[in-house]
Amino acid sequence: MTPEIKAFFHQPSSTLCYVVTCPESRKCAVIDPVLDFDIYSGEIDTAFATTIIDYIQEEALQLEWLLETHAHADHVTAASYLKKRLGGKIACGSEITSIQETFKSVFNLKDLNTDGGQFDRLLSDGETLELGHCSIKVLATPGHTPDSLTYVIGNNAFIGDTLFMPDSGSARCDFPRGSAAQLYQSIQKIYRLGNDITLYMCHDYQPNQRALRYACPVSEQREMNIHIADGVSEQEYVTTRQQRDTGLAIPRLLYPALQFNIIAGQLPAAEDNNQHYLKLPLAGISKLG
Repeated sequence: MTPEIKAFFHQPSSTLCYVVTCPESRKCAVIDPVLDFDIYSGEIDTAFATTIIDYIQEEALQLEWLLETHAHADHVTAASYLKKRLGGKIACGSEITSIQETFKSVFNLKDLNTDGGQFDRLLSDGETLELGHCSIKVLATPGHTPDSLTYVIGNNAFIGDTLFMPDSGSARCDFPRGSAAQLYQSIQKIYRLGNDITLYMCHDYQPNQRALRYACPVSEQREMNIHIADGVSEQEYVTTRQQRDTGLAIPRLLYPALQFNIIAGQLPAAEDNNQHYLKLPLAGISKLG
């Protein structure tokens, strides 16, 4: 069955969120929802998430799944907020546990449970989820992060941070346990889905101020992707990807986003004054003498 797909673009983080609906049952999944977060004031806002809620309610949909393609480092997930408002189950890749272990140490989160229990479902390669009369096939596509997943629904694949539109190339691999070699193999796995499969991006950075684009067939990526078109070897890709990564800035929301996203978008525990806080590890302390 062909699903209905509605895209929502979060301009501040250049993130695409999708509502995917079974047309018969009216059950839906939300992929990569976003909360607004102001890094300077620490203010959380639900304006963008509310546009998704409004759409689901106006279309009389039943929210079944909140699907994360990976633990994002550039925006805060709205998964827990949407679950609180509309129900549904939050799912992500089973390797979220390794990311929790890594950042438990980075942020010294002594009480952090690292078994992934903050999520309703941990997914592995080859699993299938039901969405009314549609099926969601889970593909492990690590490289950008170890927990990265692609969701295949009908002739559509929601590929997270693997590929961007062909004029933007592919995702970075310099996060903890990222791997350019793994990402190369994951992209080949996506290409093998078939030339007519439509790929839906998690981000569009609109290079040269072009109009927003977020979907294209596999064939367009194989022919035109500036990093990994057909004929690019694994070693060529790894060399190019690693060289490019050395010049990339740290994502602006890296530390705030991860503290939310490794626990499914829940708030960090309040302290004894009932205030919630985020941590920022300091670097360069040795320069102070």
